Amino acid sequence: MMIGLFFFIRASVKDRTKQIQLLPAESEDVLIKKLQEYFEARAYQLTSVDPETKQVAFKGYVQPSLFLAILLSLLAIIGLSCLILVLLLLFPDFNRFAWLLLLIAPLAGVFYWQKAGRWENIMLQVIARSDRPNLVRVTAHRDELIQLQENLAVKILD
Repeated sequence: MMIGLFFFIRASVKDRTKQIQLLPAESEDVLIKKLQEYFEARAYQLTSVDPETKQVAFKGYVQPSLFLAILLSLLAIIGLSCLILVLLLLFPDFNRFAWLLLLIAPLAGVFYWQKAGRWENIMLQVIARSDRPNLVRVTAHRDELIQLQENLAVKILD
Protein backbone atom coordinates (compact mmCIF):
# COMPACT_ATOMS: atom_id res chain seq x y z
CA MET A 1 0.00 0.00 0.00
CA MET A 2 2.82 2.41 0.83
CA ILE A 3 4.45 1.72 -2.52
CA GLY A 4 1.23 2.68 -4.30
CA LEU A 5 0.95 5.84 -2.22
CA PHE A 6 4.55 6.75 -3.05
CA PHE A 7 3.96 6.32 -6.79
CA PHE A 8 0.66 8.23 -6.58
CA ILE A 9 2.41 11.20 -4.95
CA ARG A 10 5.23 11.05 -7.48
CA ALA A 11 2.77 10.83 -10.40
CA SER A 12 1.02 14.02 -9.25
CA VAL A 13 3.88 16.06 -10.77
CA LYS A 14 4.45 13.96 -13.89
CA ASP A 15 4.61 15.75 -17.24
CA ARG A 16 1.49 14.95 -19.26
CA THR A 17 2.16 16.60 -22.61
CA LYS A 18 -0.04 15.40 -25.47
CA GLN A 19 -0.64 16.24 -29.10
CA ILE A 20 -3.95 16.60 -30.87
CA GLN A 21 -4.70 17.44 -34.48
CA LEU A 22 -7.46 19.87 -35.32
CA LEU A 23 -9.29 20.00 -38.63
CA PRO A 24 -10.15 23.66 -39.24
CA ALA A 25 -13.70 24.44 -40.30
CA GLU A 26 -12.35 27.64 -41.84
CA SER A 27 -8.79 28.33 -43.00
CA GLU A 28 -5.93 27.28 -40.76
CA ASP A 29 -4.89 30.93 -40.39
CA VAL A 30 -8.25 31.76 -38.83
CA LEU A 31 -8.00 28.75 -36.50
CA ILE A 32 -4.44 29.70 -35.49
CA LYS A 33 -5.67 33.23 -34.72
CA LYS A 34 -8.54 31.85 -32.61
CA LEU A 35 -6.15 29.55 -30.75
CA GLN A 36 -3.71 32.41 -30.21
CA GLU A 37 -6.46 34.58 -28.69
CA TYR A 38 -7.65 31.65 -26.57
CA PHE A 39 -4.22 30.89 -25.11
CA GLU A 40 -3.42 34.56 -24.51
CA ALA A 41 -6.73 34.87 -22.62
CA ARG A 42 -5.54 31.94 -20.46
CA ALA A 43 -2.38 33.91 -19.49
CA TYR A 44 0.04 32.31 -21.95
CA GLN A 45 2.50 34.61 -23.67
CA LEU A 46 3.45 34.31 -27.31
CA THR A 47 7.16 33.40 -27.41
CA SER A 48 7.86 32.76 -31.07
CA VAL A 49 6.31 32.67 -34.52
CA ASP A 50 8.09 30.85 -37.34
CA PRO A 51 6.40 31.57 -40.68
CA GLU A 52 8.61 29.10 -42.58
CA THR A 53 7.56 26.05 -40.55
CA LYS A 54 4.22 27.62 -39.61
CA GLN A 55 4.82 27.17 -35.88
CA VAL A 56 3.58 29.34 -33.03
CA ALA A 57 4.90 28.83 -29.49
CA PHE A 58 3.44 29.99 -26.17
CA LYS A 59 4.73 29.83 -22.63
CA GLY A 60 2.86 30.18 -19.36
CA TYR A 61 3.31 29.43 -15.67
CA VAL A 62 1.03 26.77 -14.17
CA GLN A 63 0.26 27.26 -10.49
CA PRO A 64 0.18 24.24 -8.17
CA SER A 65 -3.16 23.38 -6.59
CA LEU A 66 -3.48 24.06 -2.85
CA PHE A 67 -6.31 21.51 -2.67
CA LEU A 68 -4.14 18.78 -4.20
CA ALA A 69 -1.21 19.61 -1.88
CA ILE A 70 -3.49 19.26 1.16
CA LEU A 71 -5.08 16.09 -0.24
CA LEU A 72 -1.69 14.46 -0.81
CA SER A 73 -0.61 15.36 2.73
CA LEU A 74 -3.82 13.84 4.14
CA LEU A 75 -3.35 10.68 2.10
CA ALA A 76 0.21 10.44 3.40
CA ILE A 77 -1.06 10.81 6.98
CA ILE A 78 -3.60 8.02 6.44
CA GLY A 79 -1.07 5.75 4.75
CA LEU A 80 1.58 6.32 7.41
CA SER A 81 -1.00 5.77 10.17
CA CYS A 82 -1.83 2.38 8.68
CA LEU A 83 1.87 1.55 8.43
CA ILE A 84 2.39 2.57 12.06
CA LEU A 85 -0.47 0.34 13.20
CA VAL A 86 1.07 -2.63 11.39
CA LEU A 87 4.48 -1.84 12.89
CA LEU A 88 2.95 -1.64 16.37
CA LEU A 89 1.39 -5.07 15.92
CA LEU A 90 4.68 -6.54 14.74
CA PHE A 91 6.94 -4.70 17.19
CA PRO A 92 5.10 -3.77 20.42
CA ASP A 93 8.24 -2.16 21.89
CA PHE A 94 8.27 0.35 19.02
CA ASN A 95 5.38 2.21 20.70
CA ARG A 96 7.23 5.36 21.80
CA PHE A 97 8.64 6.41 18.46
CA ALA A 98 6.17 4.97 15.96
CA TRP A 99 3.90 7.99 15.80
CA LEU A 100 6.85 10.26 15.03
CA LEU A 101 6.68 8.86 11.48
CA LEU A 102 3.62 11.06 10.94
CA LEU A 103 5.92 14.09 10.99
CA ILE A 104 7.09 13.23 7.47
CA ALA A 105 3.54 13.22 6.02
CA PRO A 106 3.48 16.96 5.16
CA LEU A 107 6.51 16.36 2.94
CA ALA A 108 4.11 14.91 0.34
CA GLY A 109 2.36 18.29 0.02
CA VAL A 110 5.68 20.15 0.02
CA PHE A 111 7.03 17.85 -2.70
CA TYR A 112 3.96 18.46 -4.85
CA TRP A 113 4.02 22.23 -4.27
CA GLN A 114 7.67 22.54 -5.29
CA LYS A 115 7.44 20.33 -8.39
CA ALA A 116 3.96 21.14 -9.73
CA GLY A 117 4.49 24.87 -10.25
CA ARG A 118 6.27 25.01 -13.60
CA TRP A 119 6.46 26.70 -16.97
CA GLU A 120 4.36 24.99 -19.63
CA ASN A 121 4.98 25.27 -23.37
CA ILE A 122 2.29 25.13 -26.03
CA MET A 123 3.14 24.61 -29.69
CA LEU A 124 0.81 25.17 -32.64
CA GLN A 125 1.90 23.91 -36.05
CA VAL A 126 0.17 23.79 -39.41
CA ILE A 127 0.63 20.44 -41.14
CA ALA A 128 0.31 20.83 -44.88
CA ARG A 129 -1.45 18.05 -46.78
CA SER A 130 -1.77 18.10 -50.54
CA ASP A 131 -4.87 15.96 -50.99
CA ARG A 132 -6.97 17.22 -48.04
CA PRO A 133 -7.32 20.36 -45.93
CA ASN A 134 -4.38 21.25 -43.73
CA LEU A 135 -4.33 20.23 -40.06
CA VAL A 136 -3.29 22.20 -37.01
CA ARG A 137 -1.27 20.21 -34.47
CA VAL A 138 -1.49 21.43 -30.87
CA THR A 139 1.09 20.18 -28.36
CA ALA A 140 0.24 21.05 -24.76
CA HIS A 141 -0.51 19.65 -21.32
CA ARG A 142 -3.37 17.15 -21.26
CA ASP A 143 -5.53 19.30 -18.96
CA GLU A 144 -5.03 22.34 -21.19
CA LEU A 145 -6.14 20.33 -24.24
CA ILE A 146 -9.26 19.16 -22.38
CA GLN A 147 -10.11 22.79 -21.57
CA LEU A 148 -9.50 23.73 -25.21
CA GLN A 149 -11.93 21.06 -26.41
CA GLU A 150 -14.59 22.23 -23.93
CA ASN A 151 -14.25 25.95 -24.63
CA LEU A 152 -13.73 26.09 -28.40
CA ALA A 153 -15.83 24.37 -31.01
CA VAL A 154 -13.03 22.56 -32.82
CA LYS A 155 -13.05 19.32 -34.75
CA ILE A 156 -10.42 16.89 -33.47
CA LEU A 157 -8.93 14.26 -35.72
CA ASP A 158 -8.18 10.88 -34.16
